[in-house]
Amino acid sequence: MTSLQSFTSRRTGAIMRLGELEVRPDELQVLAGSRRVGLTTREFQVFLVLAERCDRVVLRPDIYELVWGGRMSRRDRSVDVFVRRVRGKLSIASPGWAYIHTHFGIGYRFSPERIGD
Repeated sequence: MTSLQSFTSRRTGAIMRLGELEVRPDELQVLAGSRRVGLTTREFQVFLVLAERCDRVVLRPDIYELVWGGRMSRRDRSVDVFVRRVRGKLSIASPGWAYIHTHFGIGYRFSPERIGD
């Protein structure tokens, strides 16, 4: 079983609604309204790790272990790069919303919030 298969096999079935987003784990898709958010497989994995732990801070090494399947070195910036990519794509697809929040030096928290309300 590949890491993607083992990653997604735990997440079959339920569609999640988070803010303006609809998450379809079986299809590896995120929709904003009726528009598909063009996430790569790895971006989707990072997104899903955070979304499934909504309103909780997820440590950077934990994200790395869950998505890449290993231990993160101190200098590795993969998590940060992928979170930045996901954040950018979400902001384009769902303007007026903030989804991923940074906890500097610790990790990230997924929590849908309207901007400017």
